[in-house]
Amino acid sequence: MNISPLAAAPGNKINNMNTHKPQLPSVWIFNGINSRFPSGVFDNLEKAETWIAQNKLTGVLTNYPLNKSIYDWAVENTHFSPKNEEQKTPEFIGKFSSASQEHFHYENGKIA
Repeated sequence: MNISPLAAAPGNKINNMNTHKPQLPSVWIFNGINSRFPSGVFDNLEKAETWIAQNKLTGVLTNYPLNKSIYDWAVENTHFSPKNEEQKTPEFIGKFSSASQEHFHYENGKIA
């Protein structure tokens, strides 16, 4: 389910990971431009977008599964397969992210 926030109907909760397996509960996490840590966590897309727009924020809003690492989620959903032993190390797993996660870019509070 990769629906643009602008196309989503008001009140429509889009809070499940985009996978071929049964959907996992998830949250939306906002990382502002040049930030090292998230600045907002939301249980639905509408709340996140309202906050982003009100504050005219620039950054990325990403959907994350609850109780599942992104590394494990990507492997289980065939978005990633380790090619060597380095890709199975704690350092690699701890820094892992996936462009396959549902995400949206914002500039000055508007979808980019």
